[in-house]
Amino acid sequence: MTNALREELFKLSAAERLELVEELWDSIADEDEALELTDEQREDLERRLAEADADPTGGAPWEEVRERIRQRSR
Repeated sequence: MTNALREELFKLSAAERLELVEELWDSIADEDEALELTDEQREDLERRLAEADADPTGGAPWEEVRERIRQRSR
């Protein structure tokens, strides 16, 4: 990435940068090989999923979390 591009990106508002991050993440997520987990990451994920399954009321839906993040960035 060039410095000129980086400077232009930082001129975006926080909401615009967050939207860009989401779009970039989605493009990375589409590439399966880019998301390979280590054994440690896989074990941690399995532990967290088990905790979530044990208490499904302990978290919040992604839409709610995303909206809270967006509200803070305004």
